[in-house]
Amino acid sequence: MFYVYAIRNQSNKIYIGQTADLEVRLQRHNGLLKNKSTSFTSKNYGNWELIYKEEFATRADVVKREKELKSFRGREFIKSFIKN
Repeated sequence: MFYVYAIRNQSNKIYIGQTADLEVRLQRHNGLLKNKSTSFTSKNYGNWELIYKEEFATRADVVKREKELKSFRGREFIKSFIKN
């Protein structure tokens, strides 16, 4: 399975991504496992918490949905999801 997800830190920064292993990916975002020091989540310190996820059967489907969520409408969807 593949996942598209949104995470948020204490500064209310939001990151949208996709992965095949959500648990490991969250550990990388939070610095528990090695990650690139130039990544968005490394530069924006804090504890990143999962706020939204969707599951897909194929990589192609998850990449398509990630692109949708990174659009203006997708980001508005995530923000409204957080408020509710």
